[in-house]
Amino acid sequence: MAAPSWSSCCASTSTRPLLSHTTGSKTRKLWCTSGGGRGGSGGKTQQLSICAVAAPAAVDYADAGADDVPSLKIKLLSAVSGLNRGLVASQEDLERADAAARQLEAAAPAPVDLAKDLDKLQGRWRLVYSSAFSSRTLGGSRPGPPTGRLLPITLGQVFQRIDVVSEDFDNIVELELGAPWPLPPVEATATLAHKFEITGTASIKINFDKTTVKTKGNLAQLPLLEVPRLPDNLRPPTSNTGSGEFEVTYLDDDTRVTRGDRGELRVFVIS
Repeated sequence: MAAPSWSSCCASTSTRPLLSHTTGSKTRKLWCTSGGGRGGSGGKTQQLSICAVAAPAAVDYADAGADDVPSLKIKLLSAVSGLNRGLVASQEDLERADAAARQLEAAAPAPVDLAKDLDKLQGRWRLVYSSAFSSRTLGGSRPGPPTGRLLPITLGQVFQRIDVVSEDFDNIVELELGAPWPLPPVEATATLAHKFEITGTASIKINFDKTTVKTKGNLAQLPLLEVPRLPDNLRPPTSNTGSGEFEVTYLDDDTRVTRGDRGELRVFVIS
C-alpha cells in the first residue's frame, strides 16, 4: 500500500492553509472559513476540491530482474559473438563478457540449486565462449596444445555431453590437424571422457577417465583411437589432468554459465 501523502494549499490570500490527507487518487472536498476577525464571526464558508495523487508503489526489483533475463541473455551472447569462442578476445572483450555474465547471474529468478535443477544439465551443450581460450591454448589457464591460424591445430566446435543418470561428462572437441604439403589436413573429433559429482549447491567436480580420437572425412574408416595416458609419476607438475571443479552460476533450459576453479568463465547453449 502506498504511504499517505500530505499537502497544503490556499484558495486565496484570505483563506487559511488547508491540510489534506489522501490515500489514493481521489478527490476530497475540504471546507475552510475566511475573514471574520479574531472571533471568527461573519466568516464565509468556501468549498474546495483538491485532487491528490498517491505516492508510487515500491518497485519489486526481484520481479523486474526476472523480466530482464531474456534481454540479458541476448546481451551476453552478443558480447561474446565474433570472439571465436574466446580465442581472439582482448582484455576489453574479456571484461565486457564478464560484466554481461554477472548481470545475467544477478537477474536470475533464483540461485542455481542442482538438487532441484539437475535435469536441466542433461543433454549436449555447445560452447560459445571460454575466457580461458584467450591464452591461445586449448588448455586455457592449464597447459594445453596451442591453437591458431599459423599453428598445426585448428579448433572447431566444442561441446559438453552430460548424462545425469550415468554421471558421464564428456568434453567433445572438433579439431583440424595440419599435415605436410601436399597432404590435406586431418579432421578429427577428440572426446575427453569424465565422471562428475555434485559437490555443493551449484558446484560440480569432474574426474578424467580417458581420451579417444575419431578421424573424419577421408580417414573416417579408421578405428577409434584411445590416447594412452601418462603415468602420474611421469607427468610434469603443471600437467593438465583433465580434472577440475566449477560452479554453475546460471542455468535454464537453453543457456548455462559456469565459472571454473581458476576463474574461467564459460557460456554454453543447448545444442
